[in-house]
Amino acid sequence: MHGYILTNTIRPVLYIGMTNDLLRRLEEHSLGLGDAGKFTGRYQTNLLVYFEICPNPVPAIAREKQLKGWTRAKKDALITAFNPSWAAIAVSRTV
Repeated sequence: MHGYILTNTIRPVLYIGMTNDLLRRLEEHSLGLGDAGKFTGRYQTNLLVYFEICPNPVPAIAREKQLKGWTRAKKDALITAFNPSWAAIAVSRTV
């Protein structure tokens, strides 16, 4: 399981999610960019800036809820500690 955070090029919004296949999920987000009815499409959040690996779904769901409850400043600090430049992270099948 992976918890992850997406943003867009100007970083005004963050999208927090979890999945059992990060590469597949990122591809799904990218395919939905034109769909204005979905958050990731509306805000063009297609840049992976943070991810973590969880051992199974129960802690992954708990962690997703925890992150969603954090302030923006705390989320920004987490991302910056993991990825100081907020560069888009490339994912391969091995992640």
